[in-house]
Amino acid sequence: MDTSNPAAFVNAEALPNFVGKKVRTVVQVNGTDGEVTTTKSTDDSQLTIKGLPQVPLMNYIEVIGIAESNDSIAAEIWTDFGNTFDTNAYNQLCQLANGDFKNLFL
Repeated sequence: MDTSNPAAFVNAEALPNFVGKKVRTVVQVNGTDGEVTTTKSTDDSQLTIKGLPQVPLMNYIEVIGIAESNDSIAAEIWTDFGNTFDTNAYNQLCQLANGDFKNLFL
């Protein structure tokens, strides 16, 4: 396992802290124009994801990629989680990963 460039666990609130860095997040797909996918983060903010294939609307996906701005990620890897996902648990994970216990995650 390559641990030289880990992806930080983020939601929309934490994303601005990682612009230009590798991140990992879960979002719900709301729409796409072919190049950019509009999504809702697990903390109910809008994020745009570039480089995704066609994903069914309302499905949750995990995206690993580079944070391009405060609300945009260039996807490198994605996993379709289907249409059910515990967003509250993921937000709690993001709070732990970016709070007092961040040394355990990066």
